[in-house]
Amino acid sequence: MLISKMAAEGGGKEMNEIKTQFTTREGVYKLLTHSEYSRPNRVPFNSQGSNPVKVSFVNVNDQSGNGDRICFNVGRELYFYIYKGVRKAADLSKPIDKRIYKGTQPTCHDFNHLTATAESVSLLVGFSAGQVQLIDPIKKETSKLFNEERLIDKSRVTCVKWVPGSESLFLVSHASGNMYLYNVEHTCGTTAPHYQLLKQGENYSVHTCKSKSTRNPLLKWTVGEGALNEFAFSPDGKFLACVSQDGFLRVFNFDAVELHGTMKSYFGGLLCVCWSPDGKYIVAGGEDDLVTVWSFLDCRVIARGHGHKSWVSVVAFDHYTTSVEESDPMEFSGSDEDFQDQMIHFGRDRANSTQSRLSKRNSTDSRPVSVTYRFGSVGQDTQLCLWDLTEDILFPHLPLSRTRTHTNVMNATSPPPAGATIITNTSSNTTNGNNSGANTPGINSLSTALPRSNSLPHSAATTTTTTTNNTNKAGSGGGIGSGIMDSAIATGVSKFATLSLHDRKERHQEKDHKRNHSMGHISSKSSDKLNLLTKTKTDPAKTLGTLLCPRMEDVPLLEPLICKKIAHERLTVLIFLEDCLVTACQEGFICTWARPGKVGLLSSQNQASSPSGTVV
Repeated sequence: MLISKMAAEGGGKEMNEIKTQFTTREGVYKLLTHSEYSRPNRVPFNSQGSNPVKVSFVNVNDQSGNGDRICFNVGRELYFYIYKGVRKAADLSKPIDKRIYKGTQPTCHDFNHLTATAESVSLLVGFSAGQVQLIDPIKKETSKLFNEERLIDKSRVTCVKWVPGSESLFLVSHASGNMYLYNVEHTCGTTAPHYQLLKQGENYSVHTCKSKSTRNPLLKWTVGEGALNEFAFSPDGKFLACVSQDGFLRVFNFDAVELHGTMKSYFGGLLCVCWSPDGKYIVAGGEDDLVTVWSFLDCRVIARGHGHKSWVSVVAFDHYTTSVEESDPMEFSGSDEDFQDQMIHFGRDRANSTQSRLSKRNSTDSRPVSVTYRFGSVGQDTQLCLWDLTEDILFPHLPLSRTRTHTNVMNATSPPPAGATIITNTSSNTTNGNNSGANTPGINSLSTALPRSNSLPHSAATTTTTTTNNTNKAGSGGGIGSGIMDSAIATGVSKFATLSLHDRKERHQEKDHKRNHSMGHISSKSSDKLNLLTKTKTDPAKTLGTLLCPRMEDVPLLEPLICKKIAHERLTVLIFLEDCLVTACQEGFICTWARPGKVGLLSSQNQASSPSGTVV
């Protein structure tokens, strides 16, 4: 036992001891065994050949104060329960809704938080055969099935999400590398869709559906090569981060359908992605066993973290532990609105604009606020890692400053960092008004100080509206109104040549064009002939050591705060809630970890609660 514990603390030999608590600077996080959710029989699921277990939460705002609901998939089954968290023990005897599917398996799901009430919720479910189902697990209704005949895409659904601020628009990605924008009010048609090119750029293209009447999909995105594994909207809903099997992170302006920036994994595919609460940083993880931190404003890798021994399956920011403190508010100069922008609000509400807060002062030596971002990751190595992204990484004092960082022993597949002293290039940014690809990192050496434009594209500056998507009821938070994409579709279709869905040869050439061709040459003029692009596959060796993929010794290497084995099977879920964090493994067990000081809420009630009780 002593050897096992020593191995656990040192991150050494594999051992079977599962941790039930861990300690950080905030205190002790404890596993609540009574709050474990699973299939009602609590039998470990045989996960051979099954899709990853996923978890979705929604709050229905009922008056009882117990409005949290949880949905999770295990194999062919989908469950919907009241989630009691740290308050009471889980009751698995009577799920609100349970569905068993034949011939296909659920792969992902997402609630619409705008429309959720105690009487009705809208839940999207993606499937392994390519379909997407809209269900109401409270009313136990199935309202619509999209891509029912698999005429739109026959490959597995990898990610499905409601468009932020919309009651009717949702986005779906597939293992084919395609994404589709749907409207729940429209049908999918009885024939395969034909498409018309709307916009094309470096290794991506966007098409509109070509039909006499409005039908789904409204838009088709073809992104990179191989599966599009996951996507995530920025907190303000204006930008979209996508990670693909080709190892690239691509960040798009969702309104303008334009590429903002890219990043390449150290090797292998990228599997997961998330945004910081203020939208200024993106973390991605994947088959290189690393977590990579990418600056949205600078379009560059600012740090990597090594703690996992296998593929990283989920990354997530902890909105409740991330902290921002004013260091000298008297030095602030600007409007009241600007000052409010710097006071980042974390919690259940989404953060405000991605361009606000610290961006105006980041290029100077002064640092008006003290920032620590907390994020976590889980992987196929069954380990949970927590990370802190601190000021010394975010705001190096001087360009080419030497920053003392933690180092870690790298495995044989990646070279070790060149000592603990890391040279970080923080060349100042040159801002101009040209957004045509200037934000995208080039393929020049890291040692060269490259001017990069940080002027960010806003929503499309057109006011044209069409009847498409008029059924969308937008909220004020997402910045995506009923005219999302409509003006782009109306004006863009006339500018670009058409492209049939079945014209696979031309589409293949579009995808295979040379990735290190400067974006400035691709999109600087709308009159450029996109078909003349050089079409050769990306050589991974040519990206290593560039801004797309810095060498290990060129960026700080983060060390995890904690790295604990918490399951027997690979981990597939990590979600941070106010009172706890939630993890899940491929055996179908969803675990609740009480935050420091929150464990007492449940322990005082465990005496009267039992798993065989009734649903409240």
